[in-house]
Amino acid sequence: MRYRVDMCYSGEGFCGWQIQPDAPSVQGALEQALSVLLKEEVEVTGAGRTDTGVNASRYVAHFDSPSEFDADQLTFRLNAILPKGIAIFGIRSVGDDFHARFGAVRREYSYYIHRKKNPFIADRSYFYGYPELDFDAMNRAASLLVGTRDFSCFEKKGADNRTSVCTIFEAGWHRVGGFPGDDGSCWCFRIAGDRFLRNMVRAIVGTLLEVGRGKRDIGGFRAVIDGGTRSDAGESVPGYALFLTGVDYQE
Repeated sequence: MRYRVDMCYSGEGFCGWQIQPDAPSVQGALEQALSVLLKEEVEVTGAGRTDTGVNASRYVAHFDSPSEFDADQLTFRLNAILPKGIAIFGIRSVGDDFHARFGAVRREYSYYIHRKKNPFIADRSYFYGYPELDFDAMNRAASLLVGTRDFSCFEKKGADNRTSVCTIFEAGWHRVGGFPGDDGSCWCFRIAGDRFLRNMVRAIVGTLLEVGRGKRDIGGFRAVIDGGTRSDAGESVPGYALFLTGVDYQE
């Protein structure tokens, strides 16, 4: 029987989703907890990799098990023994053809920045206090990302993807609020696509911030995505302010 797991996690203290030798991972922690509770070896497949420190407010995984169990009770017991940085929303049985990674048709990420120093959100939002930042120009540049193209210009070197082609459905900056101590200086970059390359979103944000500062114009940004290399794009921003916020599947 195949089971879907809906969950979230903080990237702090983990090397990312995927199991790595001699480093704590979200996948490793979940597999260990499930194996203990179900008294069998369990392998978990996730919706995709996230880098060290990157968060997921909505994440989907699946595992196979011959055991019969109460899903609500297993969810409760998992949350009791998993590290505090991981929370399970629910577990439910799905068809054998469901695949958390290959079945996903849309993924969405959000990257948060705040323009004025705020100690209450410093570990989940990137403090970018440069005095002048043109969000209109950043959004004009972001609109150029929409479509299907090779995004290797934003891909971390050494990645082992079979292809660097992705389809971006939407991308843009939005003002956000409601955080402790917020005075209206918080912004979020949201981007949705069918797939993302390693370090891609963080490199895009870093390059867009250069546009906002006037260090790079719209034509220069277009040149990067039309045929540039990773060295032509901007620096990657820190991972702690990046969230995987949604994974959608074909109904």
